[in-house]
Amino acid sequence: MPIATRGFAEFFGTFWLVFGGCGSAIYAAAFGEIGIGLLGVSLAFGLTVLTMAYAIGHISGCHLNPAVTLGLWAGGRFEARDVPAYIGAQVLGALAAAAALYFIAQGGPGEVTGLASNGFGERSPGAYSLVSGFSIELILTLGFLIVILGATDSRAPAGFAPIAIGLCLTLIHLISIPVTNTSVNPARSTGPALVEWLALGDGAAAGQLWLFWLAPIAGAVIAGLAYRAMSRPANLAPGAPLPG
Repeated sequence: MPIATRGFAEFFGTFWLVFGGCGSAIYAAAFGEIGIGLLGVSLAFGLTVLTMAYAIGHISGCHLNPAVTLGLWAGGRFEARDVPAYIGAQVLGALAAAAALYFIAQGGPGEVTGLASNGFGERSPGAYSLVSGFSIELILTLGFLIVILGATDSRAPAGFAPIAIGLCLTLIHLISIPVTNTSVNPARSTGPALVEWLALGDGAAAGQLWLFWLAPIAGAVIAGLAYRAMSRPANLAPGAPLPG
């Protein structure tokens, strides 16, 4: 599949993830007495990945996440030469989604105050520290990549990987929304943070972006190397497209 085609799939898939996941937090989480709350937002993020894995997994592998792309590269499942194009497409998709969320939110009855960005310290929903935020993002991204690598292993039951990966992302959000508002995805963090900065003049989330790049990528690369060490070298050919 040409890199341009795969890049567009990654752009659209990441747009869908940020628009669906962050949109559920912005519009529906606290909507009167019928708001979906933390459970609903967690499920929304999981559903975005599950639906896109079936829709574009056969086109681009449905990474939707720079940490996933780098974790798959570390695990011997993705070619290094395609990493920059995938990450660029993912970040652009997240930015486009955040801009669309802001545009729609302007038509609501109240002032737009945020776009479900991530944070630690004063910006953590539960006021968790930098160390807590870094630790949970690293651990959960590591676990996420182990699930992705295991579910897409040639020895795993065929056809069920998107379900396992989507439910894993739901679980991750159930655990960590109170700590960092859940990232495990540098692109997901970058889109809302930069649009908040540019459109709202609030650069607080942008100032904390470094953690939401460093911790998820570190966790993903550790997971990729660990799973590669646990698996037989000929398990899957490098560069094979993988859902998740």
